[in-house]
Amino acid sequence: MKEEETSRLARGLSKEDFKSIEPHLAYLEKYLTLRSYIDGYTLSQADSTLWVAIRGNKIAHSLVKRATLVNLSRWFTFVEQSHPELQEEFVAKDDAAKAKKAAQSRAGASYNIALQDAEMGKVVTGFPPEPSGYLHIGHAKAALLNDYFAHDLYKGTLLFRFDDTNSTKEKQEFQDSITEDLDVLGIKPDKTSYTSDHFHTLYEYCARMIKEGNAYADDTDQKTMRDERMTGKASVRRNRTVEENMAIFEGMIAGTQLQNCIRAKISVDNPNKAMRDPVIYRCNHTPHHRTGTLWKAYPTYDFACPLVDSLEGVTHALRTTEFADRNPQYQWFLECFNLRKVHIWDFARLNFKRTFLSKRKLTKLVDASRVWGWDDPRMPTIRGVLRRGMTISALRDFILKQGPSRNITLMDWTIFWNINKKEIDPIAPRHTAVDQKETVRATIIKQGPEKAYTEERPRHNKNPGLGTKKVAYSSHLILDQEDAKLFEQDEEITLMAWGNAIVPKINRSSLDFRSPVVDIELELHLEGDVKKTEKKITWLSTEGQSLIPVELVDFDYLLTKDKLEEDDNWEDFLTKQTEFRSAAFCDANLAACKTGDIIQLERKGYFRVDAPYKDGKAAVLFNIPTGKTR
Repeated sequence: MKEEETSRLARGLSKEDFKSIEPHLAYLEKYLTLRSYIDGYTLSQADSTLWVAIRGNKIAHSLVKRATLVNLSRWFTFVEQSHPELQEEFVAKDDAAKAKKAAQSRAGASYNIALQDAEMGKVVTGFPPEPSGYLHIGHAKAALLNDYFAHDLYKGTLLFRFDDTNSTKEKQEFQDSITEDLDVLGIKPDKTSYTSDHFHTLYEYCARMIKEGNAYADDTDQKTMRDERMTGKASVRRNRTVEENMAIFEGMIAGTQLQNCIRAKISVDNPNKAMRDPVIYRCNHTPHHRTGTLWKAYPTYDFACPLVDSLEGVTHALRTTEFADRNPQYQWFLECFNLRKVHIWDFARLNFKRTFLSKRKLTKLVDASRVWGWDDPRMPTIRGVLRRGMTISALRDFILKQGPSRNITLMDWTIFWNINKKEIDPIAPRHTAVDQKETVRATIIKQGPEKAYTEERPRHNKNPGLGTKKVAYSSHLILDQEDAKLFEQDEEITLMAWGNAIVPKINRSSLDFRSPVVDIELELHLEGDVKKTEKKITWLSTEGQSLIPVELVDFDYLLTKDKLEEDDNWEDFLTKQTEFRSAAFCDANLAACKTGDIIQLERKGYFRVDAPYKDGKAAVLFNIPTGKTR
């Protein structure tokens, strides 16, 4: 097996999802049919590289241990048993890396909160998203914290429930996307359910409340009801008879009553407005994506959530502090029916500068085509930040660092992306690009090669495991205008990955020294000291390779204001232009890059390949923020 093939397989086996790993495992399974080692009859570098790649990836390692991959499992076990020194070396490095990463991951976050009445192995947490949009990073925090407390801290159970009680907003598309995004994040619920599974039970509980005098039907218009709740005034419908309330409720369920809702009879003037007779059932004739037209009225989240949490066995509900006012209401419903108590822990929601995490507002952006969709790289959705270039491991690390604290802060995106940079810098192959706008031609007139040639160079100088790339050299180069316009005649510069050169001639478009440079001449001076030159320049040979056209895309924040106030109209603060595109040429190695690959363009930054080069059509690369302010 060639070194290039080994490197490709190792990269593939380092991916974090089953779909990416599976074809590489299948390839090795077939390749090892009649082989004990990857190459020859003794342990080779290829064996070591691929064994370490599999051993270091939880998903790949677990798949190889299964009996279905007979040849691959045989080879893996044979290498492990016959070469203990490889195992010992890996374990030592892996333990050190895990310890270091764990210490870093918890920096600034304390998980020592001792959940009330929590018993090891018996804690049950739940994550109940509404399928009315795609998950954003705020949801990711809730999901990851529930997962972390249930599985990592208490060795308990994580329940995942779709809160599908609003048929107007919910879609199968959103439901599927939430399931897929949780899988991408590595969150594995022990059980998945739907609030709609409990619709009949919730109907019975509401009927019981009405019969026991704890709920009533109300047809007060929305504005009046809101005003009455704010001023602590009782609704004129509050003293309807049980019989009248039940008749209206049954009419709502049948679809013959449209104007009424059902309200819990808790309090009229409680200082906590969440306790002022909240709505628990409302009419909605939009077909439900799971139950169709069976129901014409649905329970509200406030009513359904505590009941279903208790019925399904949740012991600890971890929720953001925005629900804090509703906690007494949550417990009131449980006490009303004498249901099992559920403990609540509030944690701070994620808040980012120049960003909103309201699904209602994000939906408006999508519907108005202000963004391309829910996975737009400007969107704070999980798919959006991953498409921009965030890695799954960095996203998990960032969120777990926030911890379950109740302190509300306004986060800066620079922290978010700086964590990601630390993840991608060691593994991002290096490439070279030159802007197409006002490209400068350079001709080497002395000491240059007579004909074009290529050399194998590391794809990453500090990570030989990424393999090599071909670098083309010739006497005809192109440079960035931004570099060339700063050259002085007879100045010595450094051509990166080649050596020094002197600039004896600079031709501009006019006599004005500020005018663009058209072309320059160079004299190679490879014996020169690269440490003494001020300008280190990226370049591309126009001979010996086929340059790849690329489109570089950068983005700005969606909002112009760091934090919106309550009386701000958010649409007044939308940034007018948030997308910036420029054309460039890249080295021929970019032709092999695939969608999702993360690379570094020397001196230009990190980029994610959103669309690969194909059939002469330019590759599209999204700039990945690094946490540095511009």
